[in-house]
Amino acid sequence: MTRKPIKRSLRKSLAATAFLALAACSNATQAATYTMFRDPGCGCCLNWAAHVEEGMEAQVATTDSADMAAIKMDKGVPRELWSCHTMEVESYIIEGHVPADAIEKLLRERPPGVTGIAVPGMPLGSPGMEVGGRVQPYDVIAFGPEGTKVFASHP
Repeated sequence: MTRKPIKRSLRKSLAATAFLALAACSNATQAATYTMFRDPGCGCCLNWAAHVEEGMEAQVATTDSADMAAIKMDKGVPRELWSCHTMEVESYIIEGHVPADAIEKLLRERPPGVTGIAVPGMPLGSPGMEVGGRVQPYDVIAFGPEGTKVFASHP
C-alpha cells in the first residue's frame, strides 16, 4: 500500500526536474538583444539590419540618432573604424557593414581583449552595400583596449 504514494511522489519529482531542465534550456537559448543606432537619413543601414536578421535569425531594434559621432565615441569605436551605423549585441559593439558570419564568430569565440568588430567605411559588396554585383575586398577589424587587428577578410 505504500507503493502508490512513493510512485506519485517519484512522478512529481521527475515532472518537476523535467520542468526545471526545460526552463533552464529555454533561458540558455534565449536570443540576444541587437540594438542598432543609425542616422535616420541612411537607407543602407536598414538593408544591413535585414541581412543580420536573416543570417542570424535575430531581431534588430533600430534607434535613430542625429548625433552618431557621440554614440560612436560613447561606445569606444576608434575614429578610423567609423561607418554609418553602430550596433550593440551582448557586451560587444558592431560597427558598420559587418557580415553576419563575423558576428556569429565573435559571439562564439569571444576573443579576449576584443570589445567589438568593424568594417570601416562602406565597401561595395559588403552586406547592405550590394550595388550591381560590384565587390570591393574588405577586412573586418577587431578592436579593444590594446588596439586593432584583422578579425576576418572578405573578397
